[in-house]
Amino acid sequence: MTKDRKDTIAVVSAVAMLTVGTGLCVAGFCVPPLGEIHSTVLAVLGEALVYAGSIFGIKLYFDNRLRALDEDIRRRTAQ
Repeated sequence: MTKDRKDTIAVVSAVAMLTVGTGLCVAGFCVPPLGEIHSTVLAVLGEALVYAGSIFGIKLYFDNRLRALDEDIRRRTAQ
């Protein structure tokens, strides 16, 4: 599996988790008792946000570290 495919799968799963979490919150307003969201729905939303945040954060962190490493290698070989 290539790096691009792994990144695509990670981003798609993070976006799907955000969509599901948001959908549950919206659905929580539509079921009885109206206008009140159950605590379990909020817990699922929290977990979805943490998952998506960790996927995006880890991807950005490693992309930046690899870019810095690549620049360092190029700088040292150019000397």
